[in-house]
Amino acid sequence: MKERKGFIFDLDGVLVDTAKYHYLAWKRLAEELGFSFTEEQNERLKGVSRMRSLDILLEIGNIKASESEKNEWAARKNEWYVEYISNMDASHILPGATEFLVEAKELGKRLAIGSASKNAMIILKNTGLFPYFDAVIDGNKVTKAKPDPEVFLLAAEELEVDPTLCVVFEDSEAGIEAAKRAGMAAVGIGSKEHLSKADIVIPSLKGASCKELVKSL
Repeated sequence: MKERKGFIFDLDGVLVDTAKYHYLAWKRLAEELGFSFTEEQNERLKGVSRMRSLDILLEIGNIKASESEKNEWAARKNEWYVEYISNMDASHILPGATEFLVEAKELGKRLAIGSASKNAMIILKNTGLFPYFDAVIDGNKVTKAKPDPEVFLLAAEELEVDPTLCVVFEDSEAGIEAAKRAGMAAVGIGSKEHLSKADIVIPSLKGASCKELVKSL
């Protein structure tokens, strides 16, 4: 059995509770543009880049826009999002996440962040999670959005671990698909309904045993 040495974590919705802030910022933009945006529709935005998220939002609102308008709206959404996350602290870490990271480090795993967020470093530093990670690959380091495997392949490269020996922890369909395309094992965080392609699906990291989880992959 392969020893899974590299653990790669998406950030939003896996380790920290920032997904709600993305939703609030996109919802605020939608309302400014004259249409409503639901939490169910927001599922389509999980794990994808900011500009692709904007395109999906505009499709939902049936709005055509120029590139300059798109850039302006994306920047405005990001300003609101950064405003929301600037007050984050350790209380925003999801239950069980810190304990899981501590156990993984004790087991000698190498840990990375693989996130589409361009604000990953702000979140990691504000919450105190930054010291746990050997590599951080975020939206500032990649050119292709999930489900392209680029973010996870770059993380494996920085960890100096073969992709086939890596495990990805993801809460989005796009992220699970990216992990599988990278040749990695995938642990879905959330519901089986949305993450059916994952090797294992758990509701959250709360109560999860790193040692036992790895055995089943």
